[in-house]
Amino acid sequence: MNILALAAEPIFERLVAIRRQLHANPELSHEEFETTEAIRGWLREADIRLADYPLKTGVIAEVGGKSRGPIVAIRADIDALPVQEETGLPFASRVPGKMHACGHDFHTAAVLGAALLLKERESELQGTVRFLFQPAEEKAKGASQVIASGALEGVGAIFGLHNKPDLPVGAIGIKAGPLMAAADGFIVEVSGRGTHAAVPEAGIDPIVASAHIITALQSIVSRNVGALDGAVVSVTRLNSGTAWNIIADQAVFDGTLRTFDEKVRTKVRERFEQIVTGVGAALGAEATVRWLDGPPAVVNDPVWAEQAARTAKALGLQVVEPTPSPAGEDFSFYLRQVPGSFFFLGTSGPQEWHHPAFDVDERALPIGASFFAALAVDALVRLSDSPSE
Repeated sequence: MNILALAAEPIFERLVAIRRQLHANPELSHEEFETTEAIRGWLREADIRLADYPLKTGVIAEVGGKSRGPIVAIRADIDALPVQEETGLPFASRVPGKMHACGHDFHTAAVLGAALLLKERESELQGTVRFLFQPAEEKAKGASQVIASGALEGVGAIFGLHNKPDLPVGAIGIKAGPLMAAADGFIVEVSGRGTHAAVPEAGIDPIVASAHIITALQSIVSRNVGALDGAVVSVTRLNSGTAWNIIADQAVFDGTLRTFDEKVRTKVRERFEQIVTGVGAALGAEATVRWLDGPPAVVNDPVWAEQAARTAKALGLQVVEPTPSPAGEDFSFYLRQVPGSFFFLGTSGPQEWHHPAFDVDERALPIGASFFAALAVDALVRLSDSPSE
């Protein structure tokens, strides 16, 4: 059976309608109550069974499994961002200050499409396909909640994707190994001693100390990370002081680290702390770091990346090896539990993720649905033939 043939005009129109309804009604992380009910409704309409897991928001559903066999999971994220939409679309967000500016509405519609396609051939499946409609990806909390609920138990392989505006519709980015970065945040507090701005020698200036620390931090990537490894150190905010003629007693700055390798991640964090405390102390200030641990890097299993490439080529998709993205993605938590792979699907978008004018080419919806459905079928066959995998 040709999966692409199933993703014809009727399902395309339905997926577009689903995506647009979600887009017009965005909900932020941990607030996806109406989104959850809408997804449940669409699944019930298709007679797709809902699995009972203890999640406040998000939905777990299954197709297949009438006979014993392996389980394959497919994940979609469902939350939106605190962004004021500027697309001018007729189905633009109806909620001020909230927008699906990362395309999670697209992901949800595509995975729903895969569920619809697989439901049509449920009796043929050599196992179970479990659909994870996950909340709170933007907070990097949802995947851990789904794992804690038990929804990953028994899963032999897991797959997910993200739309990619700079890839054309019909292309899919598949890569073994690191695809997206570990995304850690930091908050640095620099404590000095306040004084009048006219007599700086009577105090310890935390702004000067912060400036030296921030400058020194830029040496980490250039002098402590190998040329073939990737890392980013970005300070994005600095706050201090109350008036133009007062040297404050404290400054606070924060930002993010991005790395693709766990050893590099550890080394960068160690060097970061050494610079903060050492440079601060050299200038008479006390400087401390508080880490905001983000998701680890998305590292694709080579076996499943290769299987995905075969499936995509069989569907006539253009398979490309994408450039790894320094953005973070909590799908990485699943890959630490279960082998699988994460992909970039071309959507020919006008703007990058998180932009207020972000949009996707909806012609990619049936492609995403068809690819996920075909990959699930192929993965079940592979796991059935090689249970140890």
